[in-house]
Order: sequence, then C-alpha cells, then structure tokens
Amino acid sequence: MAFDGITVAAVAKELGDTLAGGRITKIAQPETDELLLTIKTSDGAYRLYISASASLPLIYLTDENKPSPMTAPNFCMLLRKHIGNGRITKVSQPGLERIIHLDIEHLDELGDLCRKKLIIEIMGKHSNIIFCDDKDRIIDSIKHVNAQMSSVREVLPGRDYFIPDTMAKLNPLTAAQEDFVKALKEKPSFLGKAIYTSFTGLSPLAAEEICSLAGIESNMTARDLTYDMLAHLYRQFSYYMENVKLGSFKPGIYYDKNGPKEFSAIPLSHFTQYTLKEFDSISQVLKTYYATKNTLTRIRQKSTDLRHVVQISLERNRKKYDLQSKQLKDTENRDKYKVYGELINIYGYSLPAGAKELTALNYYTDQEITIPLDPTMTPLENSQKYFAKYNKQKRTFEALTELIQETAGDIQYLESISNALDIAMNEADLAQIKEELMQSGYIRRKFTKKKVKLTSKPLHYISSDGYHMYVGKNNLQNDELTFSFASGNDWWFHAKGAPGSHVIVKTKGNELPDRTFEEAGRLAAYYSKNRGSDKVEIDYVEKKHVKKPNGAKPGFVVYYTNYSLVIDSDISDIENVQD
Repeated sequence: MAFDGITVAAVAKELGDTLAGGRITKIAQPETDELLLTIKTSDGAYRLYISASASLPLIYLTDENKPSPMTAPNFCMLLRKHIGNGRITKVSQPGLERIIHLDIEHLDELGDLCRKKLIIEIMGKHSNIIFCDDKDRIIDSIKHVNAQMSSVREVLPGRDYFIPDTMAKLNPLTAAQEDFVKALKEKPSFLGKAIYTSFTGLSPLAAEEICSLAGIESNMTARDLTYDMLAHLYRQFSYYMENVKLGSFKPGIYYDKNGPKEFSAIPLSHFTQYTLKEFDSISQVLKTYYATKNTLTRIRQKSTDLRHVVQISLERNRKKYDLQSKQLKDTENRDKYKVYGELINIYGYSLPAGAKELTALNYYTDQEITIPLDPTMTPLENSQKYFAKYNKQKRTFEALTELIQETAGDIQYLESISNALDIAMNEADLAQIKEELMQSGYIRRKFTKKKVKLTSKPLHYISSDGYHMYVGKNNLQNDELTFSFASGNDWWFHAKGAPGSHVIVKTKGNELPDRTFEEAGRLAAYYSKNRGSDKVEIDYVEKKHVKKPNGAKPGFVVYYTNYSLVIDSDISDIENVQD
C-alpha cells in the first residue's frame, strides 16, 4: 500500500502516544536526506527514523541505530543547536495530509522558552523535512527548493511555510454527503479512481476497500449509480474514515507465497486471497515491510558509479561483438576464392587474352560455375589475386574467431558483475565488487596507504533437511566457495546459460535428499538473472567435476558432465542464516 494519509495518521497517533512529553537527547543525520532522533520519555528511550528520500520516504519508530558521518551536516548541526534537549509537546497531522508536525519546546541561550516545529512531508519525490519557528517561518530544511525547481512553493530559509493545494481535493474527515456525491459525479472516471483523486490522503487501495465494503464494483462510474447507492457508498466511506478519526488502527501485512504483498493501517476486507499478519504498531509494519526495500534502494543509489562503469563497458563490448560478428560473416565465402584460384590454374591456359570470365566445372560440386576475371591481368595473376583474397579472409576468420570468443567472455563476465550488483545487500558487498573491478582493470586502483578491509560474506541458508547451503554474492566469493570452501563431494549449482551465483551444498558425506536438491536449485535460480521466472534450468554437479581454466576471469568455470533440473525461483520457505 502507498504511504498514504491513513498510514500517516496511524504513525502520527503512535508518535503522539509514545513521544509526547519526551526529550530529544540525540540528533543524527546518517544520510543526506535522513534523520535519526533519540527521544527519552518516562517509559524509556525511543529512536525515530525519518527519511525524505525521493524514492522511499519513511517515518517510524525503530530500535536500530545507523552509523553517522564523522562530520555532521549543516542541517543536523542546526537542529542540535536549536532543539537538542528540546521537549516534544505535540504530534499532529493537518487534515489527512501526508504530513506530520512535531511541536517542540526548548530554551534559548538566554534561558527563555521557545517553540519550534519539525515538519515531515511524506510526498514521494517532493518529500522533505522542514524546520520552522513558532510563526511558521522556515529556518531551514533538509532539501532546499528554489523557484527554478518549483513554481508552486519555495522551501528556503526565511520563507513562510504553507501546504500547497494544487489538486483541490476535499478533506475526507469532514466531507459531507452532498460534497461526496457531487465530487464523484463530477469525475467521469471509475469509482475507485474518482474517490482517491477527489479526497486528500486516500490511496487507490483505500478507495478499492471502500467500494468493496459497499458491495459496489470499483470499475463503475458515479453516473451508473442511483442516489441511494451513492448514499450507501458514502455511509461506508464515513464508517471507514471514522476509524481514522478515532485512531482505531489495526496495522498488518498481507503475504502471498512470494513474500509481503501489501500493508495497511486498517484491515482490508477484499484481500481474502492473502495471509494477514497483524502487528502491535504501525512502526513494526513499516520497518518489516520496507526494511529490505529501503536497504536495497540505498545500496542501489550507492552502486550508481559501479553500475555506470559496468554498463559503459557492457555497451562497448556489445558493439564490438556486433562489429566482429559482421566482419566474421563477411569471411563466410572465403573458400569460394580458393576454388576460383584453383580452377583458373587448371583451365586458364585455354583462355583468350582479355577474357572477362571463365566458365568451368567445379569438381567439388560437379556443377559449372562462372568466375569473374580482370581482363588486364593474365590467368596466373587472376589466380594469385583470388588466392591472396582467400588467405586474407582466412587470417581474418581465424583472428576474429578468437577475438569474438574473448569479447563474448568479457560480456559474460560483465553481466555476472551486473548480477552481483543486483543482489548486493550492503556496502561491504559493493566494496568487494569494486575490488574485483580493480583487479580486472575496469577501475583504476588509487594508491593509498589505507587498505580497504573486505568483510562481505556469502549468503548462508539451511535446507529443510538440515543441510548447509552457501551462495556467492559476487565472482570473488564464487571462486572462494567453489575452489577453497567446498569439498570434492559437495554439490555445486548454477543457472544454465545465465549470469548468477555459485551455490554450494555441504553434504557431510551423505547422499542429499531430493528436497535439498530442489531448494539449492531454487537458490541458484533466485540469485541469477532469471530471478522471477517460473521455470529456470539449473546445472548441478559434484564440486570435484568443476574446473577453472588457467587465466580465467573470476567466477568462470568449466564442467563436462552434469545433471539438470528445471525449477522456479521462489525461496520464501528456505531458512536464511544471519552469520
């Protein structure tokens, strides 16, 4: 579910119940668009995580800490100066906007009581954290927005803070029946869309739920409904919004076989096909639902430079491969010129001077062919010309065949690094991939006294039958797993014909159950470019049959005997061990 106004209402209520009266004891800014506040209350200390990330804005209570930069950013220093040790007096949400206000009291340098506001706007790419005085004048913000960036509102120190009303939506908490019916009738779109585009803070999922509660199809229009049906729809809308007004939230996450599908602060009656897991707080829901997504989003942002290097090299090698393939195709008829030379040598003695062609029997095919001749040359010179052309194309063919194999190997290798970037989970993974790119010459190594310590480890799973399974997250780990960690009778798995991880299953000297083979195959499928496919072909073989050619790139192996299985890439039921 989108981080809509209802979710924000649930967060605001939880923060108000938990943090009101608490003192801010620590302010950190782990990322350029993140804050982590530590608040001490009579019930204990809490951490409030706030992200104004354009791709994944969030706010929730957490018990996890995050490392901060050695030098605090200016916005963090400003907050420490003004509201360090400040007391949160109130947490509120204006209407059903995706906005939370933290009202804070603090003492200034003279000991006078002052009031400030920390305003968190959860608005997609327009998300921001804005610090204002008691007159709603902006002191500073984590993101500055000038007139060139937005014609609607500037977010700069000294400007007055206001909520831009660009959509002219109604407040669903106060909308009367007449306003509700009028708003829907003015929209020619389907009911579901008409609801969430007419009222502030409602997501498409919430609109779908309201229609479901009323027993009305969301793909109908308001003009298709009678007044009684619209009145009934409004009553269900009011009952639904009453939960928000009263703070009657029951946060939960809906799961399908592939993992979390949606979350909601209020139960979704129309989600009968999914399994609901209820939580005690909306913060637990957001942390659980977004934890992996948030981490992967951050890692993807931090891997931009590495992805750029890999992508540029891939494009260059693919163009090279296409050019080499075209040149190789031009040499396909090289043997024809050899035959021409031979036939001219055999039959050329009978040619008259200045002949422009020779028609002769091709003894390779028993068919007559016509050979073009240069009338200014003798038969011998024409023959030598064709032999020279044949030899040139033969040399080109031999050279290009080797070059194409080399280029194809480079493409395969770069695609494996691209896959490693896709499955990287933390900065340690990125550091190891960067080291690999430096070893392979794609990135120039900077000479520095400080040596980067590589701490990334392979993924560790345990099969349903208790066998340990390990997954390499990049080519260096693949080599380490296969040729240093695995024993000869352990089993090795890899997606056939696709970049992906090496998967090693430790056999403990036993014969593996079929279920373990299947689970290892799913891991190999999931950690490959074919992730998400229902049918992925997996090669598997005992490790002793896997060899590494001399001079081969990291992660490249050969094997000449193997078994195969076709399986999906669903690993939701496989136990992951956090080493």
